[in-house]
Amino acid sequence: MQAPLMKSISGIRGIVGDSLDPLTVARYAAAFGHFLKKGKVVIGRDSRPSGRYYSDLTAAVLSLSGCEVIDLGMVPTPTVELAVTHYKAAGGIAVTASHNPADWNALKFFNSLGEFITKTEYARLEKALSQDKFAFVPHNRLGRVSLDDKSVERHIESVLKISAVSPARVKKARFTVVVDAINGAGSFALPDLLERMGVKVIRLNCKGDGDFFRAPEPIIKNLTQLGKAVKRHKADIGLACDPDADRLALVDETGRPIGEELTLTLAVAFYLLKHKGPVAINLSTSRATADVARMTGSRVYYSPVGEAHVIAEMRRRQAVIGGEGNGGVILPESHYGRDALVGAALIMTYLAVSGKTLSHLAGTIPVYCNIKKKAPLPPHFERKIGKVEKAIKSDFGSITTDRRDGLRFDLEQGWIQVRKSNTEPIYRLIVEARDQKLARRMVAIVRKVLK
Repeated sequence: MQAPLMKSISGIRGIVGDSLDPLTVARYAAAFGHFLKKGKVVIGRDSRPSGRYYSDLTAAVLSLSGCEVIDLGMVPTPTVELAVTHYKAAGGIAVTASHNPADWNALKFFNSLGEFITKTEYARLEKALSQDKFAFVPHNRLGRVSLDDKSVERHIESVLKISAVSPARVKKARFTVVVDAINGAGSFALPDLLERMGVKVIRLNCKGDGDFFRAPEPIIKNLTQLGKAVKRHKADIGLACDPDADRLALVDETGRPIGEELTLTLAVAFYLLKHKGPVAINLSTSRATADVARMTGSRVYYSPVGEAHVIAEMRRRQAVIGGEGNGGVILPESHYGRDALVGAALIMTYLAVSGKTLSHLAGTIPVYCNIKKKAPLPPHFERKIGKVEKAIKSDFGSITTDRRDGLRFDLEQGWIQVRKSNTEPIYRLIVEARDQKLARRMVAIVRKVLK
């Protein structure tokens, strides 16, 4: 087995034909059918070649369980979330491995709110699976499968109605934007939204055929082609999303990728200009987002990593905006889910209203050196991260420790987090400091313990 099946409230994720084989997909679909107690179920997928087959398999099993299946075809994950509430469905499934390579796929499970299933709901799903509690029905009670090709259009319409979004102001600015959708589920949705806002769109990797031209995660090192295209076309901005279009990264008008962290930071800075209120972000998000929120007088709350955890914290604190520093903007006014289309509409309106370039707006944000590393899980990982804490205390003295998601250490000069990934068999290390030399020193301390 190349990689184990990753299981969490974010869904199940694995290598196609290996850890995520058809039998595993069918069993989870059957358990989800039992969990839902029939009713309507919405299914959508990204553009991976395996997606169509796993989506059809999932739809068939749910139909055999008596569920009425609404198949959206290839759509962004947030489109699936919105469709669940549109149809008042019992739940939904997105067949997508998000930022993972093409040989991966996954099932993401949503409840009747169009949100990731909760920890309690996930436990019920796993219990049904472990006990083979499936609810197959006789031939005369099979659920029907219907197709919906209007879900993206409804999604776009909902984004255009967000109070802070102004298509008229954006149209007047006459922007040119290069979109890199990695030939994923955002290949048509993101350009269509921008064109509805009066933007001239240059399409890059927008065929929607699942040919991941580059590594699919929209991080700085993977956006070289987009940066060159922005310069070549003299565009005002470059936008990149991941294969299921729930994360958004930015490239400024000079062709410089400014990092997926600043997508959320800028969206928060803009939205809070008119909508005051609390902000919720995860423990891996740059301190820059908390800084800009606090500048407006907003309270900032933290959650463990994972969309479901952030949403739970946002509901608890009645946050007006929040998300994850991987480019995932969550705006309750639209829906409780990361959404690249929402992020793009907010950023484009911010550019239009401010009259500033993206590089100028990015230059107003507090600057930190943010280093993200990942590596295979070492043996006895849990025991070793205890040693990490001792090493950090020995080197830096007074620290604040948060154990909700791996370990996060907050120091006056910055912070460190080391945690198991929810989506890959790796650990992730994030450090952030004002000083690059200090950030590198912090990385070295942790990696020495975990090597």
